[in-house]
Amino acid sequence: MSASQDSMNATSQNTPINLQNYPIPLSPPLNPLSKEMELARAMSASSRSSLFALSKSDVLYQDKWLIAVNKPQGVYCETVLDSVPQVLDCLVESSGLDEGPVARPELHLANRLDRDTSGVMVITKLHKVASKLVKAFTDHKVRKTYIALCIGSAPKWEKITIKSGHGRSKFGAFRVYAASDVGRSLPGGSTVKHMETSFEVLSINGQGSFREPSEFNSDNILVVEEKAVIDTDAKKDEILVRAFPRSGRTHQIRLHSQYLGIPIRGDVKYEGVCEWKGRTYDGHELHAESLSLEHPVTGQPLMFRAPMPVWATQMV
Repeated sequence: MSASQDSMNATSQNTPINLQNYPIPLSPPLNPLSKEMELARAMSASSRSSLFALSKSDVLYQDKWLIAVNKPQGVYCETVLDSVPQVLDCLVESSGLDEGPVARPELHLANRLDRDTSGVMVITKLHKVASKLVKAFTDHKVRKTYIALCIGSAPKWEKITIKSGHGRSKFGAFRVYAASDVGRSLPGGSTVKHMETSFEVLSINGQGSFREPSEFNSDNILVVEEKAVIDTDAKKDEILVRAFPRSGRTHQIRLHSQYLGIPIRGDVKYEGVCEWKGRTYDGHELHAESLSLEHPVTGQPLMFRAPMPVWATQMV
């Protein structure tokens, strides 16, 4: 065997070969320690589910077709859904109206929030209304805003739009991919999807002002094509941001915050700190602030707003 063949064999043994030519994720893999913390949080949420009940003060809006509620942090969507019939009964009782026997509503989740994400959740009361809202979400006719408290080096931008790919890695975790990888196949048979989020800074270390959500306009666009370079030794700031998801990908805001170097406080899955200034956080601080849509039956424009959590009001 020649020296050149020996060299080729050595190279082939030491270099991993990607036979399927799968795209390479650009965001870091999950921290192994996060699995233990996530499991503990999940078990805690499950143990609380049997005791959870919505109150009338959690109801943001309701009519005979749908109800919007303010979901608390640390509660699963399904737990909230199971609690809706009781709160509907309370609303009827408090109204003083005797409507006689009423058929139980056909409750469906119109939107889903992660266990530790608080804020606006919409639940439909009829199958036909649910299908209309599903189509509205699919056609991107629903506008959403979120508030997040992030820890990282204060960004130089005030507003930014980030465009990337989104998908599961070979280990099943959601990751950021290059924008140019959209459409390519991933392990398991899925493909890289387009993911787009706009952000605006509301305050840094408590210095700033809360602005009402409005139409987002910015020419500052980041198209992701390579791994982010983050200075891990840089000073860490508290950054309150509003996020406008333009697509509906799982963990979208959390992933893009991580890529920008400002992971959400408490979000251990995506490099967020769980301990900060002597306090341990049991969940990430992300809040579904508002949801705007056309009423699926009447056609009237609606905007549901959830009150700001304490961690957000403390930052402005």
